[in-house]
Amino acid sequence: MKNVLKVILSAMMVGMISLTGITSVSALTLQEGAQAAKCEGCPENLFGDAGIFKQVTNTILYIVGIVAVIMLIIGGIKYVVSGGDSKKVTDAKNTVLYAIIGLVIAFLAFAIVNFVISALPSSASSEETSLILDSTNC
Repeated sequence: MKNVLKVILSAMMVGMISLTGITSVSALTLQEGAQAAKCEGCPENLFGDAGIFKQVTNTILYIVGIVAVIMLIIGGIKYVVSGGDSKKVTDAKNTVLYAIIGLVIAFLAFAIVNFVISALPSSASSEETSLILDSTNC
């Protein structure tokens, strides 16, 4: 059954790729790709410190961090209230452990997202870069 599913999914992917009619892929930078996908009336500032991507990802990661801290507190309360019952103690320890793992993952995701977004050029610097590249090609 799993092999049939793999074959069907592979056939669907090949069909989708062939239907797109992509004969050659031009090498676009990430900034050019994001600007090419931009719609009319969309915000101008996608990247940088005040960019939409950074604001959205930071908000989501703050929410994940808050939930992890709340779960850590709930695990601590469950541990105190367990009354020595080994099953309740184990459940409380697992809650605390998973909350700590969630905090670590949220912190690492926050750091990675901010590093990647800060490494991307802002709209102004990409225009300057394109002007520099255009002047060297002349």
